[in-house]
Amino acid sequence: MTEAVTQPAGATWRDYKELTKPGVVALMILTSVIGMCMAVPGWVPLDALILGNLGIALCAGAAAAVNHLVDQRIDERMARTRNRPIARGRVTPVNAALFALGLGVAGMAILLIWVNALTAWLTLASLVGYAFIYTLFLKRATPQNIVIGGLAGAAPPLLGWTAVTGEIHGHALLLVLIIFAWTPPHFWALAIHRKEEYALVDVPMLPVTHGEAFTKLHILLYTIIMFLITLLPFATRLSGPLYLAGALVLGGRFLWWAIVLMRGTNPRAAIMTFKYSINYLMLLFLVMLVDHYLFTPGQLPFGYPAP
Repeated sequence: MTEAVTQPAGATWRDYKELTKPGVVALMILTSVIGMCMAVPGWVPLDALILGNLGIALCAGAAAAVNHLVDQRIDERMARTRNRPIARGRVTPVNAALFALGLGVAGMAILLIWVNALTAWLTLASLVGYAFIYTLFLKRATPQNIVIGGLAGAAPPLLGWTAVTGEIHGHALLLVLIIFAWTPPHFWALAIHRKEEYALVDVPMLPVTHGEAFTKLHILLYTIIMFLITLLPFATRLSGPLYLAGALVLGGRFLWWAIVLMRGTNPRAAIMTFKYSINYLMLLFLVMLVDHYLFTPGQLPFGYPAP
């Protein structure tokens, strides 16, 4: 008797949506929007807000799709990723490549035609940095992959800033620096939780190459660095007292989780640190936005006059 062979179902729009990593892109666009808002004392022009973020989002989705494509073999062997569309065969590599190309071309066209060239080229540099330099090379070459490759993922606030102003400002680079410092403890916490899977697929994440104790120490050290960096917006007068209070409270909680993780008393500390880090970044930037409009006279965002 011949056994039935189960074939993967055909691709749906949800599979192509998953290729873009919509959750990651949403967080990137949040920081891009806040970069736009922080760049001006009053309202953000609607054309820059809509077209700028649309172009950035399309390019980010293209980079995510390339990441799925390049990591197909790794994804097939990891429990966390084995159900991804390419790994399961629902989307073919050729279709994924064409999809990524279409998104990237559309995003670049929008930025070049309707936003400005500086934002377009910086977005392209970020796309290449993540999709090719990090995914193709750094991820498999060094346990410092996250530290070096994190710069590409930290770019959205700068992209939002340049989409509005057309220039690079020190405050925009400070926002990039916050995300850059946040990236290692965020990803290393996940890497501890998924250590065995990364070892199985020969990805040299820090817990695999140097052990958990070494990684936990570095998570704590980078969290301290990140905490200090998040105080700089107040020190440089980019943000006011509400932001300072939020940075102290949110950062203090992040430090607490890093200490719990290092002490090893909670077996779920790694995944809880990872989950908190996502909420931390989102809340930190939202507090920054609220602070900006509470302590900046003039207008509310997006063209609505202040009462």
